[in-house]
Amino acid sequence: MDDLSRSPTATLADEALLGLLAPFWQLVIGAVVLAVVLLSTARLAQRGRSRMTTALLVTAAAIVGLTVIGVLVEG
Repeated sequence: MDDLSRSPTATLADEALLGLLAPFWQLVIGAVVLAVVLLSTARLAQRGRSRMTTALLVTAAAIVGLTVIGVLVEG
């Protein structure tokens, strides 16, 4: 019954608004991730070379994993 009360124009407007907001939220999330990575890199650099190597390997694995998940979800 709720589907009958909504007009197709209102539905299109809702989808258009979400479509415009999606890139903004991606930028916000990207900025937060970048800030966290920079802060954690600075902290790891203070701890020494061996921890930095391990952290870089873990980070690389996480990036590859997230990229694979993103490609699978998008496709």
